[in-house]
Amino acid sequence: MPALRWLFRLSSAVLFGASVLCAGMASAETIEVTDLAGRVVNVTRDPQKIVLSEGRQLYTLAMLDREDPFKRVVGWGNDLIENDPGAWAKYLAKFPKAKDVANMGNPYAADVSMEKIASLGTEVYILDLSNYFKAQETGLLGKLDKAGITTVFVDFRQDPTQNVLPSVQLLGRILGREKEANAFADYYMRQTRSIYARVGAIPDKQKPLVFVERAAGLLPCCATFGPFNFGRFIEESGGRNWGSQFFSAFQAQAAQEKVLSDNPDVYFLTGANWYGSNPGSSAVALGYDATPEQVQKQMVALMQRPGFQQLKAVQAKKVMAFYHQFYDAPYYFIAELAMAKEFYPDRFKDVDPEAVFREFHEKFLPIPYSGVFWAKLQ
Repeated sequence: MPALRWLFRLSSAVLFGASVLCAGMASAETIEVTDLAGRVVNVTRDPQKIVLSEGRQLYTLAMLDREDPFKRVVGWGNDLIENDPGAWAKYLAKFPKAKDVANMGNPYAADVSMEKIASLGTEVYILDLSNYFKAQETGLLGKLDKAGITTVFVDFRQDPTQNVLPSVQLLGRILGREKEANAFADYYMRQTRSIYARVGAIPDKQKPLVFVERAAGLLPCCATFGPFNFGRFIEESGGRNWGSQFFSAFQAQAAQEKVLSDNPDVYFLTGANWYGSNPGSSAVALGYDATPEQVQKQMVALMQRPGFQQLKAVQAKKVMAFYHQFYDAPYYFIAELAMAKEFYPDRFKDVDPEAVFREFHEKFLPIPYSGVFWAKLQ
């Protein structure tokens, strides 16, 4: 009988070990995906340790891992902490363990610490598409591959109007969050198509000429956008982007004299709370911690720069400031709604962009809506 009991225990142990092994094998499922650089990549589905090359990739991860966006993040770039302190304060208050995520430093620095990435036990390294050629040239991709770390490229900044949707769906597949990614895709399509349906047939000659000053008050005037990012947001909203006439690049530097002499119909600014990381900033500090009074004060100061009072956009109060971080967020279409309503108030009289953004928070994000994300000069 003792021998039988021993044999039963041994058999049970073997069966238990086999079940654990099978569960481990199931959890380590490998899938084949194509990333935003066009690379076919084999990646572990539902990884438990990922590194975000840019902290602002959290804007997307927060939609997919809404219950705890930090549960699988072991390292991230410091750009969200530095450039969006209002958002960082909200996420830190909701998820205190976020402070324990390893700070990988400036994501735009020349060198990336392969050793630090590996030391965190990283399974997947999420890299912005703008860093693709640098990652190739420095040999980072090869080093990561040899270390067994999968690199996946996404794009929320270079060409967001084309790449946000495939980037979200790619991450949804990798993280095992297809349901959440598809829900976002439905909402995204509904909002963006509603804009196109109302402005798509407007002839160019009837569209307002719009200049957008990038990071006004932080960068020298007049940094702007070519036919990408905010430049493309303007075009999709029914405007003509001034920068698209002269530049083919993502961003460019326009001569202030040229901008003033061209006298655009509408003048946009992008701004954020850079005052902590850049104390000399005079930007419009839009975001979760902004107040209408402070935003107006900062806008007035910027439009009192020499020559700006003569602009017809200033005189007609056709000046708006937008949250700079829309340029790197999957919900950039909120800015397009606000732009379209400014350009064509009659066509969008039934649309309330702020109500849409509040609803978006309620449906998709773990933090509540607050602050100011765009404003019109009063």
